[in-house]
Formats: sequence, C-alpha cells, structure tokens
Amino acid sequence: MIQAEPGEVVMRRRAFIKLFGGAAVGWPIAAYAQQSTGTRRVAALMNIAEKDPQSLVWASAFERGLRERGWSLGNNLQIEYRWANDENLYRRFAHELASLSPDVVLAVSGSSATAMQEVTKTIPVVFMGTSDPVNRRLIASMEKPGGNITGFIEFESSIGGKWLELLKQIAPSVTRVAVIRDPTRFAWRSLLAAIEKAAPSFKVEVSAIDARGAMEMERLIAAFAGSSNGGLIVTPSAFSAIFRERIIALAARLKLPTIYFSRYFVVDGGLISYGPDTIDQFRRAAGYVDRILKGENPAVMPVQAPAKFELVVNLRAAEGIDLNIPARLLDVADHVIR
Repeated sequence: MIQAEPGEVVMRRRAFIKLFGGAAVGWPIAAYAQQSTGTRRVAALMNIAEKDPQSLVWASAFERGLRERGWSLGNNLQIEYRWANDENLYRRFAHELASLSPDVVLAVSGSSATAMQEVTKTIPVVFMGTSDPVNRRLIASMEKPGGNITGFIEFESSIGGKWLELLKQIAPSVTRVAVIRDPTRFAWRSLLAAIEKAAPSFKVEVSAIDARGAMEMERLIAAFAGSSNGGLIVTPSAFSAIFRERIIALAARLKLPTIYFSRYFVVDGGLISYGPDTIDQFRRAAGYVDRILKGENPAVMPVQAPAKFELVVNLRAAEGIDLNIPARLLDVADHVIR
C-alpha cells in the first residue's frame, strides 16, 4: 500500500526558443526528419493555468520522459510551453506555437489538438487528454491516424459504469447520482450513456449538471443535495479542473460522496478517484514525441489507450463526511491518503 503525499514539489525548467517567422505552417512533415541533428524544438499547448500546482507535476513528468530517452533541456532539446484554460487562449497560443516552427507539438486536451489542427496540417502533433479523436475529426482512425496528428486517448466511455460502481461501493446508501459534465466536450454523451446504462443494476437515478459557470454549478449541486441519498460523479473537463477546489469544498460541505476522474482531485481533498495514471500518460506521450523527433511519421503511429489506471482514496475526506470506507476497497486501492 502506498500512502500518497498531499502534494509533490517539483521544479520545472523552462526553455524559450527564438522566433523564425511563420514558415513552419507550410512545411511538409518529412522536412522535420531532415533537419539538423542539433538542438530540436518541442512546443506544448497545455490545458491548465501555469500557476496551477498541477502544471508543475505534468511538465515535470513530460520532461522526465524525454530525459529517459536521451534528451537534455538546454542542450539537444528546447521546449516552449503555453498554458491555456479557455477556447480563445487555445486558438491564440496555437498560432503562436506554430509560428515558432517546432519539430513537434504536445497538445493536452481535445481543444488543444483541435486548435493546432486549425493552424497546421504539417507540424507533427501528439495529443493526450481527449477521448473521441475520430468523431472530433482529429484522425482518420485509431490504427492509422493518417495525417500529422496522433496520440493517446484519455479513456473509453465504459469507465462511466466503473465510476458508478465504485461510488456505490464507497457509499451504498446512494440512490441518486448527479453527473457534473461540460456540455461542450465531445465525450460527455458517451460517458453519461455508460453511467445511465449501469444505473439500473445499482438501483440509482442519474441526472446531469451542466458546468456552464461556477455560480450556476454551485446552485445546481446545492439544490440536488437538498434531497437525501445523493452522490456526485465529476467527469473530465477543463471546467472541473479549473474549479476543482470549489467542487471539492462544496461536496464536503454538503456531505456528498463524490468520485473524480483523476488522482489530483483527491490529493487536493476529494474523496475518491479512478482513472488513468496521468503521469504515465505524459511519459508515454514523451515516447511518441521522441519517436517523431527521430524521424517516424505520425500518420502511421496508432493512437493508444491508457495503459495504467489508479484508484485513490482520501480517508481524511471520508471522515469529514462521516463515511466508512470498506476495507476491501482500501485493500485494492493504489494510493490511500490518511
């Protein structure tokens, strides 16, 4: 059993690259494999604010993955980051990064990948943090993406049923579940459908709360909590990440058992999470970036699913809402915060 620490102190080294004009947008992909073997240039369009503590963790994981493959920041590699948390910033930063002529771009989230797709059809892009790249028209197929974009999906929609199962295990009295979703995300329909499909077997009623604004979300959650035996499922979105402290605090105040999609919600005080190991995803994305830097074509690099999932439980949060976590669940948890 690994006991998770409340936070992880990491240092993120940043390097800046010079502006070479806008010529990169029109370059053929093959040109990147033919460039000098000297210092290579990587850009990263992130889906989180730079001041967010999680940004340090993610950047560190990505850079560590590159170091493990022989790349050294300031020597044979330079990275330019942009930190975005709304659609306007994605588009603006995508233009900025394309103008820097990077050898490859890491695009974190579907919005990041779409923004990069709008500004270039030639610069290789490795995405992560999106769940439906085919319907989003980022790629032709999972096996053969077919263009300049490939990467790693966040999860498959069937995980929605697993979230409901774990919520019932941790809080058997729950009979009503509200799903906090971002209606602008491509994946929410399939996630909600998976949760609704599993609901009858767990004897729960499912409803959705649209995350359109923090105040509106808080009002809807408070109204939902007005009746007994409620629980929450928080699905992936930039909104839930940005306002996670408010969601966590509200769930604690209203004594609502809540399951989240990622470990960092639980490290920040949430009750339980189940989802892909984000650190592992960044390291795997670094592997694809490395392969492209060494000449591979993203058009034939298959889009991959998560390889590692983790269950994280916060006993302090459980105590705060008078909830006893079943011993069998603690036994199988990957991390327990005590």
